[in-house]
Parts: sequence; C-alpha cells; structure tokens
Amino acid sequence: MAAATLLGAPGTAAADPSPAKARARLVKLNEQADQVVERYNQATEAHKKAKKAYDALDAELGRRSARADGLRRDLAALAARDYRLGSFPAWSGLTGRSDPEAVLGSMASLDQIAQAEAAKVRAFEAATKDLRDRRDQAKSVLRKADAARDEVRGEKAKVDKLVDQQTKLLRRLGIYNKGNPSSPGIPYTGAASGNAREALDFAFAQVGKPYQYGGTGPGSFDCSGLVQAAWRAAGVELPRTTWSQWSWGADRRVPLDDVEPGDLLFSKGLGHMGMYAGGGKMVHAPQTGDVIKVVDLDDYWRGRLAGAVRP
Repeated sequence: MAAATLLGAPGTAAADPSPAKARARLVKLNEQADQVVERYNQATEAHKKAKKAYDALDAELGRRSARADGLRRDLAALAARDYRLGSFPAWSGLTGRSDPEAVLGSMASLDQIAQAEAAKVRAFEAATKDLRDRRDQAKSVLRKADAARDEVRGEKAKVDKLVDQQTKLLRRLGIYNKGNPSSPGIPYTGAASGNAREALDFAFAQVGKPYQYGGTGPGSFDCSGLVQAAWRAAGVELPRTTWSQWSWGADRRVPLDDVEPGDLLFSKGLGHMGMYAGGGKMVHAPQTGDVIKVVDLDDYWRGRLAGAVRP
C-alpha cells in the first residue's frame, strides 16, 4: 500500500504543476527505491549462494553416483561368477589334498575372498545410503534456490516500477543524468594511506559512471556494489549488500566523530551507503538517473547517518 501511495496513478507526476512537489515526490521515491533495491540485492545474493550450494552438491552427487555404479557392477560380476561356479568354487579342490597346511591355507584364502565380497556389499550399501541422503539434501537446497529466485523476480518488478517513476520525474525536472560507462573518473588527492588509499583511488576512478541498481561494475554500480569493488581492489573482500556489509562490520564500528578516509558510511534504515573520502566528503553511487560522485557529507546526509564501519 505504501508503494502504491508513493507511486500513484500513471501520469500523476506529469500532471503535477509544482517543481517543488515533484522534487519532494522524488525524494520519497528515492527513499522507497533504496529499500526495495536493497531487498532485491539481498534476494539476488541468497539465490546465488543457494544455487552455488546446489551446483556443488549436484557435482558431488555425480561423483558418488559413479562410485555406486562401479560397486554395483562389481557386485553383479561377483553374483554372476557365484551363479556359474558356486559360492566357493575352489572348495572341491580341497578334498583331494593330503597336506593339512595347504588345506588350511586354501581355506584362509577363501575366507579372505568372502570378507572382500562382504566388504564390497557393505561399501555399496553405504554408498547408496549416502547417495540418497545427498540427493535429499540437494533437493532441499534447490528448493531454497528456487524460492530465492522467485523473490528476486518479485523484487525486480517493484524496482523496475520505481525506476520508471524516478526516470519520468527526473526527466521532467531536467536533471536526469545517464552518465558515461567509460568515464575515466577523477584522481583522489586526499590524505588516505594504505589499502584505504587504494580503495578510494578505485572509487574516484569510477566518478561519472551511472548508478544502476544491482550494478557491480565495471560500467555501472549501485551503492554497495561500488564500495565492495573499491575495497576488493584494495585486497579486502566485503559482502555484497548494504545490510550484509553493516552486519559484517558489527565488530568494526567507529564513532561518526572519528571517521577516517575509507570508512563505510550507512544511512538510517540501511537503504544507502557510501565511503568517507576525508575533508567532510563522501564518494557514492546515489540513485537512478544520477552518477557516481563526490558530495559534501553534511549537505547530503545531515542527521541521516546510522553509523560507520572501518574495513
């Protein structure tokens, strides 16, 4: 209902004569889109993880199936031999021997053969049971992947609708910026050092490229996709989404008064994030119809920051 209220009927934005009202509506749409895009990213990551787990189980299932098939062929060959020759084909040869040690040695060999056959039966039974268990596990994981995929589809439909509304408003206001996927960016000249410097060098090199929900580069990014890529370039692997990056940083939180260049900054509600560049500025990928840019933190997020994380 909230989404329907924000989106309104088709053409409502175009009929609104007030640029001020249109801008206010755009702010609400952007806030709504932040949350929906984050849910879309979460659903996408859940699907990727579940699908990866299923693919790994499916490959293992294939290997275990091949082993079970090999054991099955061995048992079939043993059964065919026993059918032709009897369970102990060499038994008749023992009755004509007069050497007790030879007879005992032959019986020991037969016992070893029987033990080997029993071991193969046990191995086959264990392999088939394990195969059934793995198959059930794979089916369960696949169901999770399918559910995650369906959630992605649902969230994508919501995002696409919001993006359409945002685009119309931005074009009407004359501030739609499609960006340049090949933008060379700008140099970072701040005070960061070490891997924070590397991360900011990367982020600043993306300035001018378009925001794209779900984008992880190289030609477009969303907010968490940009930060993840920047810190990956610096040798630090972050989770994919804003929420998961915030959770990942539970033991790495820093007071907002003590932020340093390279720290991750999160908005209230965790719908958006950026990276502190130093000097009161932040680099981020804002929203639909805009580009990666460097902004004054106070102007953009005054009173709206939830916290900071230091990778």
